[in-house]
This record gives sequence, C-alpha cells and structure tokens, in this order.
Amino acid sequence: MRFFSISSLARLIYPDALFRIKTREKILYLTFDDGPDPESTPELLEILEKHNIKAAFFCDGRAAELYPGLVQKIRGKGHQVGNHGYNHLNGWGTSLRDYYNDVEYASRFTSGKLFRPPYGLLRINQYRRLRNNFKIVFWDVMPYDFDRDFKPERSLKILYDRIRPGSVIVLHDRQESTSKVFLNEFLEGSAKMGYTFTCPGLQ
Repeated sequence: MRFFSISSLARLIYPDALFRIKTREKILYLTFDDGPDPESTPELLEILEKHNIKAAFFCDGRAAELYPGLVQKIRGKGHQVGNHGYNHLNGWGTSLRDYYNDVEYASRFTSGKLFRPPYGLLRINQYRRLRNNFKIVFWDVMPYDFDRDFKPERSLKILYDRIRPGSVIVLHDRQESTSKVFLNEFLEGSAKMGYTFTCPGLQ
C-alpha cells in the first residue's frame, strides 16, 4: 500500500516535526531527497533556476561526501541543504545509538540543522534525541517519483490533486527518479493554479 501523505497519527507522535506549514496562502515548499547525484542534481537545479524557485535538498551523507562540489553548488544557488542520514538507515530497525551516530556523521557533509528520516521511519526515542539539535522535516505530499511502477503523468496528477496551502512536497534527486521529467510542467501548472514556492529554512 502506498501513502501519498503521512497519517495524522504520525503528526501526533512527532508533534514538533514539520509536515506542512500552517498557512492559508497558496504557498508550497519543495524538497528533494537522496542526492546529490551528478546526473540528476544539475538538471533539477537548472529547472529550479529557470523558475526562480528555492528548494531544500536532503542529501544522503555518502553521496554528499562523494560529491562535495554538488553540495556546494546547491548552496551556491541559494537552496537549503538538509541531512538525510549517512547510510539511509531504517529507524525502526536501528538502535538509538547507531541511528543517532549515523545522522551526526552525515552532518559533517550535509547539515546539522535540518533532518529528514529515510523512509519517514523514526522511533520515538530517536525523534526525542534528534529534535534537540535538528528540525525534523517529514512531508505533506509524496508522488512516488522514485517508483518504477509510477509513470510521470501519474506522479504529476497526484501532485495536482493533493497540494494545498503550506504543503511540503518531497521529490527525489537520483537518476531513476522521474522528478526531472515532470518538474517543469508541475511548476508551470501550479503557478497557473495560483501557487508560489518558498523555502527559507522551511520556516
């Protein structure tokens, strides 16, 4: 079963985490997971620059260590860099100590302020430990752009159907993701719907 939005129960379990910005204005927050990637990252940055839109890139620590120039380029274009862990660990299957150490190590190459749990899976004790140092960011809309069974048109439809004022959208910055295929169309289409984008530290 696929979940295009995180359940309301998770919002109760992680009350200080960010899922959606509370606003009535038609503002969206665009984020990307799993990069940087030498193929997809430059393409995504070019599309964003074309529309003068800033996003948050939650970078995989291993990739960030391997491609520091791309991390620097993301920052240089005015985007936020977030922490997505070093080894992309599943929090439910990892001890508190190992999980925390993994995130802390990734912060050397990514961010010590913003963190998004890989898979969106986080134990309560991990959440309580990490929230002392990080703003924990989940999402409001995920169109499964990383899923090979999803065509770009389907992901695009999910976005159009589910965005709302304050939505935090998660796409993926990796070669197999279709985000770079439909991103330009989505940015143009959402603008016609009256939406704008912002990302100043995800407020």
